[in-house]
Amino acid sequence: MADILTRADVERIATLARLELTGDETARFAEQLTAILAYADQVQQVDTAAVEMAMVEAPATMRDDVPAPSLDRDVVLGQAPAADRAAGLFKVPRVIGS
Repeated sequence: MADILTRADVERIATLARLELTGDETARFAEQLTAILAYADQVQQVDTAAVEMAMVEAPATMRDDVPAPSLDRDVVLGQAPAADRAAGLFKVPRVIGS
């Protein structure tokens, strides 16, 4: 059986996803996410030993990966709102671990 998600769990998930939830939403999502995890746990319990795996090969119609000209780096970096031209990189806001 899947663990029951607490309000604290949902609040932590909401913080990571940068969501602002009301108290009612937090309680409702705790119930819904717990039900989803319970269903996923139920699916994991299905016996698939007798299920035959099918291997699909790539179609013969795939084209070769051929290098082609790209956008000019200086033009692209010149149009970026924040770029480090010396390093040739875009600067983006920190998302993970902030």
